[in-house]
Amino acid sequence: MAVLPGALDKATLQGAVNRILALQRADGTIPWYDAGVWDPWNHCHAAMGLAVIGERAAAERAYSALAARQNPDGSWWAQYGAAVPLDGNRYQGNGEEPWVRDTNYCAYPAAAVLHHYLLTEDMGFLRSYWPMVERAITFVLQYQSEHGEIRWSAPDPGTPQDDALVTGCSSIYKSLECAIRIAELLDHDASAWRSARRRLGEALRDKPERFDRQWEKKDYFSMDWYYPVLSGVYRDGAARARIDARWGEFVAEGRGCRCVLQQPWVTIAESCELVLALLGAGMKERAQALWSWQHQWRAPCGAYWMGWQFEEDVPWPHEQPAWTNAAVILAADALSAATPASRLMTEVGLDDTP
Repeated sequence: MAVLPGALDKATLQGAVNRILALQRADGTIPWYDAGVWDPWNHCHAAMGLAVIGERAAAERAYSALAARQNPDGSWWAQYGAAVPLDGNRYQGNGEEPWVRDTNYCAYPAAAVLHHYLLTEDMGFLRSYWPMVERAITFVLQYQSEHGEIRWSAPDPGTPQDDALVTGCSSIYKSLECAIRIAELLDHDASAWRSARRRLGEALRDKPERFDRQWEKKDYFSMDWYYPVLSGVYRDGAARARIDARWGEFVAEGRGCRCVLQQPWVTIAESCELVLALLGAGMKERAQALWSWQHQWRAPCGAYWMGWQFEEDVPWPHEQPAWTNAAVILAADALSAATPASRLMTEVGLDDTP
């Protein structure tokens, strides 16, 4: 796919758009895949993709559905899809996936709301969703420890582990940036949120012992590698050094970014998120190369597969998730600088230092 300066190649992306629209339910919610589970993070990501490509009405139906599902305490319940074995080819949800109040999932709507405002300049939209964002961030920050990290989920019966995730906290760091920007656009005091974000960034950079305390380390997932760059925890030279340190481990040349270390499996969403991280780190040529490899992983309908098992040369699993196709659209926007929201995920929009 050629990315033209100042323009999205909508013809190439139409399959991705069609896939998200086909998955959106009558109530506005967007599940992972056909008959799949739902969570607010991936729902928001899909809505952002729709908005970028001009499907504003569908995106706003998604945001209305999101607000309707918020709990009184500011959280959202979410389901995690059941994993499949490596010899399977479909996600096999059995209806018994745990329900969780994941703090990362609950923070991310702030990023989506700011993204929509940047696209539309609709202050009415921003004002109407401010209460939702404020409740969500208040919910999340109650789980920040004195050391700065944020617990991965509320302490519900199914989520007893008092621990934190590098990827989740990095995403929250970006969501806090967006929440602060929303608050200040609406003339609300965000000083407490700024302090919380600063302490979270310090924990991510300087206190690795505060993460993965009660389970095995998650650093075999590529997201733990690039998310601190994508979110702005690491910037400039520090960001480039982090990328270079594990590039050879996670990137399969000519294919994309592995989801899991040492598996012959590249995933399109992770690859497109890595494109954003590379752009944020000032590594544009590498971002463009990585982007150019992704379009071989499209289904005949034009939608993008979740991933590709390159030893067997098959799509795996046999799904075209909404979030994957949204990630492609968001990467295309960032590369082409086509919309006013194109820099949201590649630049830090606050006047601060790490």
